[in-house]
Amino acid sequence: MKTTVKRGLVLRNERCNENYTTDFIYNLYSQEGKGVFDCRKNVLGHMQQGGSPTPFDRNFGTKMGTKAVAWITGKIKECSRHGRIFANTADSACLLGMRKRSLVFQPIAELRQETDFEHRIPKEQWWLRLRPILKILAKYNIELDTSETAHLEHLTRKVL
Repeated sequence: MKTTVKRGLVLRNERCNENYTTDFIYNLYSQEGKGVFDCRKNVLGHMQQGGSPTPFDRNFGTKMGTKAVAWITGKIKECSRHGRIFANTADSACLLGMRKRSLVFQPIAELRQETDFEHRIPKEQWWLRLRPILKILAKYNIELDTSETAHLEHLTRKVL
Protein backbone atom coordinates (compact mmCIF):
# COMPACT_ATOMS: atom_id res chain seq x y z
CA MET A 1 0.00 0.00 0.00
CA LYS A 2 1.59 3.24 -1.12
CA THR A 3 0.54 6.51 0.47
CA THR A 4 1.69 9.95 -0.54
CA VAL A 5 2.61 12.48 2.10
CA LYS A 6 2.45 16.08 0.93
CA ARG A 7 3.91 17.71 4.04
CA GLY A 8 4.11 17.09 7.74
CA LEU A 9 5.48 18.19 11.07
CA VAL A 10 6.18 16.10 14.15
CA LEU A 11 6.54 17.98 17.44
CA ARG A 12 7.49 15.87 20.41
CA ASN A 13 9.29 15.78 23.72
CA GLU A 14 12.64 13.97 23.71
CA ARG A 15 11.82 12.01 26.87
CA CYS A 16 8.20 11.09 26.13
CA ASN A 17 9.10 7.43 25.52
CA GLU A 18 12.35 5.59 26.12
CA ASN A 19 11.96 3.51 22.93
CA TYR A 20 10.71 6.17 20.51
CA THR A 21 13.55 8.66 20.69
CA THR A 22 14.16 11.46 18.20
CA ASP A 23 16.86 9.38 16.52
CA PHE A 24 14.53 6.38 16.17
CA ILE A 25 11.72 8.45 14.63
CA TYR A 26 14.18 10.21 12.32
CA ASN A 27 15.57 6.86 11.11
CA LEU A 28 12.07 5.44 10.69
CA TYR A 29 10.80 8.38 8.63
CA SER A 30 14.02 8.52 6.60
CA GLN A 31 13.78 4.85 5.69
CA GLU A 32 10.04 4.89 4.93
CA GLY A 33 10.20 8.13 2.97
CA LYS A 34 13.08 7.38 0.63
CA GLY A 35 12.32 9.05 -2.68
CA VAL A 36 8.98 10.38 -1.42
CA PHE A 37 9.90 12.98 1.18
CA ASP A 38 12.85 14.38 3.08
CA CYS A 39 13.25 14.01 6.83
CA ARG A 40 15.18 16.30 9.14
CA LYS A 41 15.48 16.54 12.89
CA ASN A 42 15.97 19.63 14.95
CA VAL A 43 16.39 19.58 18.72
CA LEU A 44 15.84 22.93 20.40
CA GLY A 45 18.78 22.52 22.78
CA HIS A 46 21.14 22.02 19.84
CA MET A 47 20.12 25.35 18.30
CA GLN A 48 20.91 27.33 21.43
CA GLN A 49 24.24 28.80 22.35
CA GLY A 50 24.49 26.85 25.58
CA GLY A 51 22.32 26.18 28.56
CA SER A 52 19.19 24.12 28.93
CA PRO A 53 16.10 25.23 27.05
CA THR A 54 13.63 27.02 29.29
CA PRO A 55 9.83 26.79 28.98
CA PHE A 56 9.98 30.16 27.20
CA ASP A 57 12.42 28.73 24.62
CA ARG A 58 10.18 25.73 24.01
CA ASN A 59 7.06 27.87 23.73
CA PHE A 60 8.78 30.39 21.44
CA GLY A 61 10.17 27.58 19.24
CA THR A 62 6.69 26.09 18.93
CA LYS A 63 5.21 29.47 18.00
CA MET A 64 7.89 30.04 15.36
CA GLY A 65 7.39 26.55 13.94
CA THR A 66 3.62 27.02 13.79
CA LYS A 67 3.94 30.38 12.10
CA ALA A 68 6.45 29.01 9.58
CA VAL A 69 4.24 26.03 8.68
CA ALA A 70 1.18 28.28 8.34
CA TRP A 71 3.17 30.60 6.04
CA ILE A 72 4.45 27.71 3.92
CA THR A 73 1.00 26.18 3.49
CA GLY A 74 -0.44 29.60 2.61
CA LYS A 75 2.30 30.14 0.01
CA ILE A 76 1.72 26.70 -1.49
CA LYS A 77 -2.01 27.42 -1.85
CA GLU A 78 -1.30 30.87 -3.26
CA CYS A 79 1.36 29.78 -5.77
CA SER A 80 -0.06 26.48 -7.00
CA ARG A 81 -1.75 26.31 -10.39
CA HIS A 82 -2.91 23.12 -12.07
CA GLY A 83 -0.98 20.90 -9.66
CA ARG A 84 2.30 22.81 -10.01
CA ILE A 85 3.89 25.32 -7.67
CA PHE A 86 5.26 28.54 -9.11
CA ALA A 87 7.44 30.19 -6.47
CA ASN A 88 9.03 32.89 -8.61
CA THR A 89 8.16 36.02 -6.63
CA ALA A 90 10.55 37.86 -4.32
CA ASP A 91 8.59 36.90 -1.22
CA SER A 92 8.67 33.16 -1.96
CA ALA A 93 12.00 32.88 -0.07
CA CYS A 94 11.73 34.54 3.32
CA LEU A 95 13.42 34.58 6.69
CA LEU A 96 11.40 34.48 9.91
CA GLY A 97 12.69 36.84 12.57
CA MET A 98 11.69 39.31 15.25
CA ARG A 99 11.11 42.98 14.56
CA LYS A 100 9.83 45.15 17.39
CA ARG A 101 8.45 42.24 19.45
CA SER A 102 6.59 40.57 16.58
CA LEU A 103 7.47 37.69 14.28
CA VAL A 104 7.91 38.95 10.72
CA PHE A 105 8.74 37.25 7.44
CA GLN A 106 11.30 39.25 5.49
CA PRO A 107 12.15 38.41 1.87
CA ILE A 108 15.77 37.38 1.34
CA ALA A 109 16.04 39.86 -1.56
CA GLU A 110 15.51 42.70 0.95
CA LEU A 111 18.08 41.24 3.33
CA ARG A 112 20.72 41.34 0.59
CA GLN A 113 20.46 45.14 0.51
CA GLU A 114 20.81 45.40 4.31
CA THR A 115 23.84 43.11 4.72
CA ASP A 116 27.55 43.90 4.68
CA PHE A 117 28.82 40.66 3.12
CA GLU A 118 32.50 41.54 3.54
CA HIS A 119 32.21 41.72 7.34
CA ARG A 120 29.18 39.40 7.58
CA ILE A 121 27.15 41.86 9.66
CA PRO A 122 24.10 44.09 9.07
CA LYS A 123 24.85 47.50 7.53
CA GLU A 124 22.71 49.25 10.15
CA GLN A 125 22.91 47.92 13.69
CA TRP A 126 20.38 49.02 16.27
CA TRP A 127 22.84 49.11 19.13
CA LEU A 128 25.06 51.72 17.41
CA ARG A 129 22.45 54.33 18.37
CA LEU A 130 23.27 53.58 22.01
CA ARG A 131 26.90 54.70 21.68
CA PRO A 132 26.35 58.31 22.90
CA ILE A 133 24.61 57.00 26.01
CA LEU A 134 27.38 54.47 26.60
CA LYS A 135 30.02 57.22 26.32
CA ILE A 136 28.18 59.31 28.90
CA LEU A 137 27.90 56.32 31.21
CA ALA A 138 31.59 55.49 30.75
CA LYS A 139 32.61 58.96 31.96
CA TYR A 140 30.27 58.88 34.94
CA ASN A 141 32.29 58.91 38.16
CA ILE A 142 30.82 57.42 41.26
CA GLU A 143 32.46 57.18 44.63
CA LEU A 144 32.14 53.65 45.88
CA ASP A 145 33.92 54.32 49.18
CA THR A 146 31.49 53.34 51.89
CA SER A 147 33.82 53.88 54.82
CA GLU A 148 32.04 57.05 55.93
CA THR A 149 30.59 56.86 59.37
CA ALA A 150 27.39 58.45 60.42
CA HIS A 151 26.25 59.55 63.83
CA LEU A 152 23.06 57.83 64.85
CA GLU A 153 20.68 59.71 67.06
CA HIS A 154 18.24 57.92 69.25
CA LEU A 155 14.80 59.37 68.90
CA THR A 156 12.69 59.78 71.98
CA ARG A 157 8.97 59.83 71.96
CA LYS A 158 7.47 63.23 72.56
CA VAL A 159 4.84 63.25 75.19
CA LEU A 160 2.02 65.69 74.70
